[in-house]
Amino acid sequence: MHLARFARIRLAHLPTPLEPLPRLSEELGVDLWIKRDDCTGLAGGGNKTRKLEFLLGAAFGQDADTLVTQGAVQSNHVRQTAAAAAAHGLACEIILEERTGSKATDYVGNGNVLLDRLFGATLRTVPGGTDMVAELETTAEAVRARGGKPYVIPGGGSNPIGALGYVDCAREIVVQADEMDLEVHRIVTATGSAGTHAGLVAGLAVMGADIPVLGIGVRAPREKQEANVFKLAEETAALLGQPGRVKREQVVADCDYVGDGYGLIDQGVIDALTLAARLDGIVLDPVYSGKAMKGLIALARAGQFRGETVVFLHTGGAQGLFGYQSEIEGAL
Repeated sequence: MHLARFARIRLAHLPTPLEPLPRLSEELGVDLWIKRDDCTGLAGGGNKTRKLEFLLGAAFGQDADTLVTQGAVQSNHVRQTAAAAAAHGLACEIILEERTGSKATDYVGNGNVLLDRLFGATLRTVPGGTDMVAELETTAEAVRARGGKPYVIPGGGSNPIGALGYVDCAREIVVQADEMDLEVHRIVTATGSAGTHAGLVAGLAVMGADIPVLGIGVRAPREKQEANVFKLAEETAALLGQPGRVKREQVVADCDYVGDGYGLIDQGVIDALTLAARLDGIVLDPVYSGKAMKGLIALARAGQFRGETVVFLHTGGAQGLFGYQSEIEGAL
């Protein structure tokens, strides 16, 4: 697993901290630690920064001058992509999908959307349910027609190149745990576009580190989510020259905490955000890490992690809280 073979543009503050959560641990009866990928630095941090290091490496290898990507209106991936483009003198074309259907002023204009504009990205909004792959190609073709060289990044940066960022994170977690004589029994993280989850699974499998990863789903049903993660983990291992190393049983998702749908929050999410903030001063986001913590809390209280040391991977996204101000503030 020699990642220096792959082109990479350094963007992140690494390694990110691996820290205990003492008060949440006491509350939940679990030895709980947090991997602080909200501290990666770019545009306020988040998990997409690791992916973008390899994606930008590939973009520069193709002499691209424009990044083209897509996401939901309050996409953390879009924010970090826009910032990476700005930092390296690239244009950035963004397609935002109205995935939640919300027309609230804070949702459509604050949080990540405000930052996208601050970084100078060109934004285009399309209705929920739009074929986003086709929209990416339409935008890329428009860039080519005016003489530009686009590099298309899928939603979430989730392809084998992007997933290399979480292969590296898997290595980083193992090294940090070994340095602290910390035996990790499980990693828990949000799973959505699949790249973070798949990269962790592929990285741990290729290293031979016997640490299971539990993805808490934020969008798709379990069968579909696990299939997406497994496929991408297999492709990532093959890119590393280790085909066949990922086994189907290594991919586990619990999609019982999605609630009413992607980007839609409920009292359970707000309770998870509040508990993490008030016990250990951790700021989660409402779409990914908040739902993952909602699931972790419920499973811990049901005795699922009894006797385990669990690492919660914080994928960032606190900037999106400001897009949900009216919903969260009214429920606190």
